[in-house]
Amino acid sequence: MDVRVPRLTGPGSTVAARAGLAVLAATALAVGCTGGEGAHGAHGAHGPQEPFRPPAARALDEYATKLRAAYAQRVAAAKRWGLKKVPLVAPPPPEDKPVITFRKGFEVHDGDDLPPIFTTVPTKDRVVFLTIDDGDEKDPAFLRMMSDLKIPYTAFLSDYLIKDDYGYFRKMRDRGVTLNNHTLHHPYLPGLSYEEQRQEICGMQDVMEEQFGRRPTVFRPPFGNYNRDTLRAAKSCGIRYAPIWDEEVYADHWEYREWDRSLHPGDIVLTHFRGRADWNGTMPDVIRRFLKKVTDEGYAVARLEDYL
Repeated sequence: MDVRVPRLTGPGSTVAARAGLAVLAATALAVGCTGGEGAHGAHGAHGPQEPFRPPAARALDEYATKLRAAYAQRVAAAKRWGLKKVPLVAPPPPEDKPVITFRKGFEVHDGDDLPPIFTTVPTKDRVVFLTIDDGDEKDPAFLRMMSDLKIPYTAFLSDYLIKDDYGYFRKMRDRGVTLNNHTLHHPYLPGLSYEEQRQEICGMQDVMEEQFGRRPTVFRPPFGNYNRDTLRAAKSCGIRYAPIWDEEVYADHWEYREWDRSLHPGDIVLTHFRGRADWNGTMPDVIRRFLKKVTDEGYAVARLEDYL
């Protein structure tokens, strides 16, 4: 029987793909691998005929063809955007979501029922999560790059920076990016009263609903600063999670929260919507630096909301 098994040793292969191929291959062998002339080619009234391939074998071929085509597209995209390695593909989202709790040392008094502050998602998957804050830089090349490379990310937006071009972030939303709450004016929240904090957070919820069609359940406090009132206010506005970050990437360097200066499974990485006016590089430069380290260390980029 003519069964061609695709090579799955490239950087884009995944456990799910290998499992799928194994099932199809086993089915093909069970259904169609028989001895005799019919298994190697038949002669009919009009001469030699195509070898018979049962449905499972044809499905295996089609699946392999799709995998090769998808990988070829990723190779081409990586080359277009100046990447030396093809970014790895994240595994499927977990069916059983991890339990998210406060990071140790980041708790607030009587905060058991409040949105947890965390820097890493508990998972054994070799994935990290890219989050991008504020909304000042609105670089069309960044949108093209992320769509072309199919890299998931989460945006945390502040109204005072995005209100001059809500349309840019609607394009982002339409590409499947989750847009989340980062307050109206990006203040130092612990310096405000409970009611003032609530206005900053709930007011941004109103903007998000009006401009993008949904009220987020995920919120990041500006500068990563918060107190119990911050989380009480956030909960009253419909927020369930308050992630901050474990690493931060810039156009020309990384910064780390942990002493080992390395990535860990489930780490949340921060960067900002900034360009040459603020940094030594563009947003595509930031993404190239981010993807180089992530890929070199054997991590894929996953979508944060898939783990919440």
